[in-house]
Parts: sequence; structure tokens; C-alpha cells
Amino acid sequence: MKVLTVVGARPQFIKAAPVSREVRKVAQEVLVHTGQHFDANMSDVFFKELGIPEPDYHLGVGGGSHGAMTGAMLARLEEVIQQEAPDWVMVYGDTNSTLAGGLAAAKLHVPVAHVEAGLRSYNRRMPEEINRVLVDHLSTRLFAPTETAVQCLQAEGITRGVQQTGDVMYDATLMFLPRAEERLDRLAELGLAPGEYYLATVHRAENTDDTQCLTSIMEALGELELPVVLPLHPRTRKQLDAFGIRLSAGIRLIEPVGYLEMLLLESRAKAILTDSGGVQKEACFLQVPCVTLREETEWLETMESGWNTLAGTDPERIREALSGLRRPERPSMAFGDGQASHRVAKSLSSGIA
Repeated sequence: MKVLTVVGARPQFIKAAPVSREVRKVAQEVLVHTGQHFDANMSDVFFKELGIPEPDYHLGVGGGSHGAMTGAMLARLEEVIQQEAPDWVMVYGDTNSTLAGGLAAAKLHVPVAHVEAGLRSYNRRMPEEINRVLVDHLSTRLFAPTETAVQCLQAEGITRGVQQTGDVMYDATLMFLPRAEERLDRLAELGLAPGEYYLATVHRAENTDDTQCLTSIMEALGELELPVVLPLHPRTRKQLDAFGIRLSAGIRLIEPVGYLEMLLLESRAKAILTDSGGVQKEACFLQVPCVTLREETEWLETMESGWNTLAGTDPERIREALSGLRRPERPSMAFGDGQASHRVAKSLSSGIA
């Protein structure tokens, strides 16, 4: 059996680390990197840290509009799929790489396996929402991380090929957290003490491309009583400069960090403020309170468990959310048992749905 795996963005590298390890026990894997995240701090470091095999193909498609990027990926992926003739094309999450991989495979009549299927924000202004809905509807095997995801698929009439596996990012957290803990001296290098700083990430277009949203977020971060560590996404840096937004001295900008350092920073923060779905989950896994800088979330389980609060971008709401943070008595059990990657590989090896 041959599985062609398409990745291109930071969250996909993290998910692929435990899954590829399991898939390669039962199949030949061909790894394709689209190049969507082409910055070394957003790409290369993850392959090195997580032990992901070097890509068999690197398409070098990065930058440009959604349409131009997706179109270029689609053309290149079609060529690779025809050349490799895989039994499955596996895609992750909700990026342009996900959509291009799913479309290319489906048009060539190659079964698509979608890891992290069934997520819904019900906000069609998000490019990610469009991507995930389309890929779910053309997939043969849909690996849903939670019961909520299964229910979302059922509501759209998708039941065939759906399997609740648990969350592969939870697998990755369990796998790599001990290595992250070995880097504790990194906090001292940054002048930080455990529990005495906030960690923030801001990268979604709805926040970075809107002057008012980005200004409001930075205003809120700058008014907090503790230092705010902000690993700066390239898009966010570009927009801060373009909008002429000046940051408070309390915001400590650092370059994008690798997965292990990010886990460390998350695990020792007093709280996390983010617009990232993956970081919301990692906060929940690590039992660190989280404030989400959006009006909705795909990961309702993080809110139901009490670890996450929606605040949007209004400074007053963000302050209120932080002041009301609490640490629930127990972790969420909604994301599985750390064996999701094994279930994905086992399912693929069992044949076509």
C-alpha cells in the first residue's frame, strides 16, 4: 500500500509527526511539502525537531493570493499523484494545501483520507472553513478527532467512512512534551519565570488584515499586568508595519519558535491568548487557561471543559476574560487517549471504505 501525504503548514507538520511514524509501519509513504509555509522558522525546524522524514517532493508554492496559491498547488500535485499512483492521498486540517491535495486526488479518482475531519466554525468568511467543508465532502475516509466533529458531519449527511479516532495533536503533545521540558533553561534566557508571563499568538487573516482588530488586540496585550511573549508570525509582522502599529514595552516580540519551544512556553504560561485552533487545543491538553481572540471556535470541547473563553478582539472583553479565568478541576477527556495516529494507520491499511 502506498500513501501520499500532503503537508504545507506548521500545524500539519505537527500532526504528521506521529501519524507518519505509524503509517510507515504498515505502508510506503510519499511525503509532499507544498511549500505553503516556506520560512525556515515555520517549516524546516519542525522537520528537524519532530523527526519527520525529508519530503520526497517539495513543490515550492508559497505566497500569493488564495486562488493563485491553491491553483499552483493543484497543478503540481496532480503531476505528483499521477506519477506516484498512490492508494490513498492523505491531507490534514484546513489549509490551502489541504484543499489542493483533496481536489487533485478526487479528480484523479484516488481516495482521500482527511485527518481532522468534521470541524466547523460556521463562519464562511474564514478561508479555513471553506477548505474543510469542501474536503470533507470529497473524502473517502474521514478521521474525526471528537464526537462533536462526528455530529457535524452527520448533520451534513456524511456518515460513510467516518471514524472517531481521537486527536492526533494530542498524540504529538504526549510524544514531545518530555523533550520540551528538557529546554526549561530557555525561559531564563528570555528573562521569564514560570507562571509570570502570558503567551500570545496572532496570525489569522480576520485579525491581521483588519486595522481595527489588530490595533485592538495589541492594545489589550499591552495593558496586561504581566509581560506578553509574542512569537511573531511573518504575516502579523508585515501588517504591524503596514498599519504603523506601535507596541507597548510589555509585549516581547520573538521570532517564530519551533514546536518544542512552543510547548515549553505554553506549558509555563499563566494563560494563553490566541486566534489559533491548534494552540487552543494545546492549552487544553497542557491545562493552561486560554482566551481565544475570535468570536467562534471549532473546538467547542475546549470551552465545555472550562479551559477556553471566547473574547473576540475588544480590549475590555479580553481583560474581562482574563480576570475570570479559572483552572478546572480536571483535564478534558474529549480528545482521546493518545492513540489516534495508530487508529489512522490501521484504518488506511484495512482497505477502501
